[in-house]
Amino acid sequence: MSQDADKYKTFSRRAVVLGGLKLGAFGALAARLGYLQISEQKKFKTLSDKNRIGHRLVTAPRGIIVDRFGVPLAVNNQNFRAFLVPEQIDDLDNFFTQLRNYFPLTPFEEEEIRIEISKQRSFTPVLVKEGLTWDQTARIEFNLPDLPGLFIDEGEVRNYPLGQSTAHIVGYVGRVNESELTDDPIMTMPGFRIGKSGIEKQYDLELRGKTGSVQTEVNAVGREIRRLKASSPQQGNRVTLTIDAELQNFCQAVLSQEKSASCVVMDADNGEIYAMVSSPSFDPNLFTQGISAEQYAEVDSTPGHPFINKTISGAYPPGSTFKMITALAALEEGVITQNTSFTCTGYHEIGRDRFHCWKRSGHGRVDLIKSLEQSCDVFYYEVAEKLGIEKIAAMARKFGMGHKLGVDLPSERPGLVPDKDWKRGHFGSKWQVGETVVAAIGQGYLQTTPLQLATMTARLVNGGLAVKPHIRFGEGDTGPFPKLNVQKRHLDLIIRGMNAVTNKEKGTAHSSRIEKRKWAMGGKTGTAQVKRITRAQRLAGIQNKDLPWKDRHHALFVAYAPINKPKYVCSVVVEHGLSGSGTAAPLAKEIMLEVQKRDPATKKETG
Repeated sequence: MSQDADKYKTFSRRAVVLGGLKLGAFGALAARLGYLQISEQKKFKTLSDKNRIGHRLVTAPRGIIVDRFGVPLAVNNQNFRAFLVPEQIDDLDNFFTQLRNYFPLTPFEEEEIRIEISKQRSFTPVLVKEGLTWDQTARIEFNLPDLPGLFIDEGEVRNYPLGQSTAHIVGYVGRVNESELTDDPIMTMPGFRIGKSGIEKQYDLELRGKTGSVQTEVNAVGREIRRLKASSPQQGNRVTLTIDAELQNFCQAVLSQEKSASCVVMDADNGEIYAMVSSPSFDPNLFTQGISAEQYAEVDSTPGHPFINKTISGAYPPGSTFKMITALAALEEGVITQNTSFTCTGYHEIGRDRFHCWKRSGHGRVDLIKSLEQSCDVFYYEVAEKLGIEKIAAMARKFGMGHKLGVDLPSERPGLVPDKDWKRGHFGSKWQVGETVVAAIGQGYLQTTPLQLATMTARLVNGGLAVKPHIRFGEGDTGPFPKLNVQKRHLDLIIRGMNAVTNKEKGTAHSSRIEKRKWAMGGKTGTAQVKRITRAQRLAGIQNKDLPWKDRHHALFVAYAPINKPKYVCSVVVEHGLSGSGTAAPLAKEIMLEVQKRDPATKKETG
């Protein structure tokens, strides 16, 4: 009897638990049904009438870009745009004819509009023209009754106030092409633009901001009936650069004296870039509303490759600006000392080959300091034979050559520092002593960018610290930087030699010295051979200046200032400029004088 009672009690408990669970589930179901039928009645009534809820994205204002003092480099301007609704237009040809009374439309633009119409539903607005003037907008608004299917919308357009001066740094935005499409639905919105180059591309996602959205009620064919709710977009981040806009403008004006040139001005201690100029340049505002193929071809055909940022993408033999690296490697390896000297007779022989000095009559007896001061090639031919390419290459890489520096800009090239393995891998042949000799004076296979030359100079004069260049304020490393493990007494010798280049009477850049002592600069000239003058040409009296422009030597100069406490470094490359002392050094003098007058390192952003 007691067993039956226990079974009954167990059964009763289970029944209660199961009953409670069923009751709870029924209650939840009833609550859900009540919510759907009462609270969501209107929404589902809309759906029952074969309507649906649609979402439309709203683009955010793009973040602005400013220089270190808050000077605007990329902003958003008011942009009046004309849209058409295809279903409201009976005759598209006649419509285009009417529009030409208000603003110009090229055949190419008309064809683009037709293509866009073919891709969209007939009630979806299609962009006809943007960047309308106030007068054009006012005339259209006044005559809208006579232009069925057309409406005006106010948006934003990217504008670059400094135009050509900062084109290669800031870059530009443009419409999304098929290869750039991602899963982000904002990319397919009519007129949406993304960064195509420079900072605009490097920090594109950050500059875009956060997209807003509008929830609307649409009917069965997708036509909007009414707006339900919306979330506001959030403007993209403000990006502050290390650039000094006024110095950038100054450097652009200085370099515009040459057909094709570039320069980098950098802080030797923290890697901040104050100016980065590639000339000739282009107007980035041409791209904001779409550039025609004819316009692009016209700019692209300009000598000097205006679309290329030569400061990070141009690769040049460093010429004699590389001699500091060869000298430092030789000092570190004990191949030479401060007092080592060689006699320069105007050439150096290796076997049956003769390697000439730039000074055909020779320099006489030359030590380390004089070899830099007067840029004697024979001194470095002698050193190269004893040192070898591997030691030279290792020192070059240590000082920033042969690899990307990681500057926060797209399209940086690594340059090239050759060695035995590189030649074997590329040509399948052994390295020759003669190739070491020409590498020691910055010729042969060596390739560097102006940014690498500026970084090399910074690392030489800042005590051997591996400073890294950067262009966004607060984004890059600002130190302390790792030591390059080179002896300070050796660096001091190199700096003495660079000081002599500009401030000793026989220095190759003495005519470009800064005479005011507190702003005096040191540096090194370089002339990189582009095409060898043949023996026949030499006998005929033809000199490098007599060759076609594209065959002339490149002119280079690297500089630091002030002499007593180096803070600023600069590299200047003039394509086919004949000589570093005659062309690049005078430009560097103007730039280094201006940067010290402005002293941007002591100032902070005020914007």
